Amino acid sequence: MGILWFILIFVCLTSHGDAHGPDRCNHDGGLCRVGNCDSGEYLVKYCFEPIILCCKSLSPTTMKS
Repeated sequence: MGILWFILIFVCLTSHGDAHGPDRCNHDGGLCRVGNCDSGEYLVKYCFEPIILCCKSLSPTTMKS
């Protein structure tokens, strides 16, 4: 019975919302991060919603010095 709960939770996490996975994030030029994007990055989408974020670096023209 315990394995069924594990499978259910896994399926729910991988199919929830706009989660595209790390391959899609890397293909679009982003990096998967847990929790928050680093300084100088912004949230593009989710690798695994809502925990793992897909973050991209701000372009040099939009960064403030």
